Amino acid sequence: QVQLVESGGGLVQAGGSLRLSCTASGNRFSSSDTGWYRQVPGKQRESVAQIEIGGKTEYLESVKGRFTVSRDNNKATVYLQMNNLEPEDTGIYYCWLRPLFGRSWWGQGTQVTVSA
Repeated sequence: QVQLVESGGGLVQAGGSLRLSCTASGNRFSSSDTGWYRQVPGKQRESVAQIEIGGKTEYLESVKGRFTVSRDNNKATVYLQMNNLEPEDTGIYYCWLRPLFGRSWWGQGTQVTVSA
């Protein structure tokens, strides 16, 4: 069993920054890909950023240059640094963990609201 606990969401003005954190229980983090999805009102859930076991990263086109995903295997934590936030970034952000073997795991979600 893996639990993912997210933190760092909140309300920020456009142009501001937030850093999301997601810490995993258990001992699977270092052998897992991980990242962030978001659910924006009226749209399908979309992958925002991911970081593989080896450190390779991928980003949603609209967040490139503004968001940075990173991981600390010693702390079993994945981060999402979000800069120059836009109202369109408003949504619920979910972290996920995908081990090499076995099922994927999801966090409970954290709300990010960007006011114009």
